[in-house]
Amino acid sequence: MKDADTSTAAATRRGGWQPRAIIALAVVWVLLWDRVTLGNVVNGLIIGAVVTQIFPLPSVQYFGRIHPWPLVQLIARFLVDLVQAAVQVAAATLSPRPAQGGSIVAVQLRTRSEFYMTIVSALVSLVPGSIVVEARRRAGILYVHGFHVTTPQELEELRRDVLAVETRVVRAIGTREEITLCSEEEA
Repeated sequence: MKDADTSTAAATRRGGWQPRAIIALAVVWVLLWDRVTLGNVVNGLIIGAVVTQIFPLPSVQYFGRIHPWPLVQLIARFLVDLVQAAVQVAAATLSPRPAQGGSIVAVQLRTRSEFYMTIVSALVSLVPGSIVVEARRRAGILYVHGFHVTTPQELEELRRDVLAVETRVVRAIGTREEITLCSEEEA
């Protein structure tokens, strides 16, 4: 029981030295100044160090690994979904008929990882016509609005689409256990 308490404490611990965050903030700083100089880089690193001490990022638990082919499939399918949804939204916008109301569907994710929830939320929200309006991280539920969703069948289709995105994400960057879990539940 003590090991579980220790890992929980480590997962919720904040602060400390965060070199990746410092470097990322320094890169943003340099990009904002639009000029790579020694002064901009040093100032970016200093600002990054100060910001990460004042506003520390929580640690993220991730034990998976990148699977190259499923990652390519995830990106390709996202691009296809992006184009298809953009065409649908454009057609609905240019249509002389008034737009029908959308609906919100609750989607229970199969994985409990906040990391996966964040990626799935971003991918779903980046596709035109759908957006995550609320996420309950402890329950693992996303509330997704679809602008074209008006029937119970379309609600179920939107739910399946979000779960398919979760499956593709887990296959691309998950552990074997997580991949098995999503594959079993999908079948």
